[in-house]
Amino acid sequence: MHILLLASAFNSLTQRVHAALRDRGHTVAVELALPHDGSLSETVRRHDPRLVVAPMLKTAIPEDVWTAYTCLVVHPGPVGDRGPSSLDWAIHEGAEDWGVTVLQADAEMDAGDVWASVPCRMPATGKSELYRGEVADAALAAVLLAVERFAGGTYVPCGQDGPVRARPYLDQSVRRIDWAEDSTATVLRKLRAADSQPGVLDAFLGGAWYLHGGHPEGALRGRPGELLATRAGAICRATADGAVWIPELRPRRGPGQPPTYKLPATTALGDRLPPLPEAREAAWTDIRYREDGNVGFLSFSFPGGAMSTEQCRRLLDAYRSACERPTSVLVLGGPRDFFSNGIHLNVIEAAADPAAESWANINAIDDLVEAVLTTTDRLVVAALAGNAAAGGVMLALAADEVWCRSGAVLNPHYRLMGLYGSEYWTYSLPRRVGPAVAERLMREALPVSAAAAQRLGLVDRVLDCAPDAFAGEVAGLAARLASRPAVSARVTAKKTELDRLQNLTPLAGFRERELARMRRTFDDPDAPYHALRRAFVHKERPACTPPHLAAVARGGPVPCAADVTGTDPAGVSSGPNH
Repeated sequence: MHILLLASAFNSLTQRVHAALRDRGHTVAVELALPHDGSLSETVRRHDPRLVVAPMLKTAIPEDVWTAYTCLVVHPGPVGDRGPSSLDWAIHEGAEDWGVTVLQADAEMDAGDVWASVPCRMPATGKSELYRGEVADAALAAVLLAVERFAGGTYVPCGQDGPVRARPYLDQSVRRIDWAEDSTATVLRKLRAADSQPGVLDAFLGGAWYLHGGHPEGALRGRPGELLATRAGAICRATADGAVWIPELRPRRGPGQPPTYKLPATTALGDRLPPLPEAREAAWTDIRYREDGNVGFLSFSFPGGAMSTEQCRRLLDAYRSACERPTSVLVLGGPRDFFSNGIHLNVIEAAADPAAESWANINAIDDLVEAVLTTTDRLVVAALAGNAAAGGVMLALAADEVWCRSGAVLNPHYRLMGLYGSEYWTYSLPRRVGPAVAERLMREALPVSAAAAQRLGLVDRVLDCAPDAFAGEVAGLAARLASRPAVSARVTAKKTELDRLQNLTPLAGFRERELARMRRTFDDPDAPYHALRRAFVHKERPACTPPHLAAVARGGPVPCAADVTGTDPAGVSSGPNH
């Protein structure tokens, strides 16, 4: 069936729906519903889809579209819930259970007939993390059920006959934190309901800031509203009965000023930040290490999955320390949400010299990937609880095994940011999928589902579990892996193979060739990368739907790498392919 996805942005949920529908054999195209585009009706008619699906839409579908085509709209709330801030209100009010509804578009927003509704849990975490986790799982299940029902041709959607709860936009007057009165639990609820957009507006240190992210602190105390400490770029601020960690800030946009963007809190504050102690022992940190028997777990979680020069260096230090421990298996990855999206474009944009910071950042992440690739005394597992993109995918591919939650989406490409790419991708990607598939993934620049990634060879194991269960599933699998007698033989074979490669085509050569291309891009002020980076950071809307999305993406099973490339049994490329 030919399906058109209509979306305000090609966000994480739209990507996941796009990949899942293709996996099921549908042909899929995407059109962005842009505010300045008055030709949406004509565009939909040109595609002439059998079905229109709107995974994330902030504007109404034109009447001449929803009367001509069946249009299914995903609403992040249960049946009867209406309004633009559904998920925000649910978190703000402490809901423990929620749901996602697929509605047929009609004249009234969120009031159409119901094609599917799926419940979901609401653990105590940020809105964006919930949206990519429990809510996305429910949304995809609801979309696939609705599409199946539509394709069957006999299903009659149900009207919304029960109670209706229509709520307004959740504005800053409701989100505002009263530091003198609000408890830590209340502050966290407000911060989590605004993560990652729009943030909670606050004023301190002579400026107005949107606060992004929030984590509880167990020991530090102070006068309510007082800044207490810093750690890993975050600031700790006292509440009425405790304290919270705030990882990121965004300055309020001034009249006539360009849009602002999120940065690590200490970077955003700059010279305004008073002298504060660096809390080395605190309840929150973005990098943790623990051991269980012969398995080490190096957990990291960076906002938005972006990794700055400083974050890459700290993670590399932690990795090297973990490799000094007497374990046979080392697991990399956070318990939930993003694995990694590569270099930190926001920090680069804010730098005095973005080209120099780009160069420092790419070298820092290359150093990390190199350390993983050259670890020969234990097995390394990359555990992807959530999405990964660009250099983050290549960081995962540097490991011996890649385990992925079924809800994760991978974007193993760079060209949409005007970059050739680094992180040893010219070695790791062809080694995994073969040169032909590697070239196609880079050229098409489309999201890949976890299931398709496994068929391609990007992923070794897919764990079909809820977001909260992933860490436990990984721990159990890692323990079983470490207990196998074959581990020692695998480690020995791994070292032998790396020694062979280093004699034939040293890893340093892959890095040098990649970085030579990247350096030319960074140093050229007219290179598209700089404009694309600024547009991404400032969230500029595109003038039109990117051609690679509007083009019809064919569905059907993704062929295995061996079917199309004829790679050698060891799966190791003989040299760079680009």
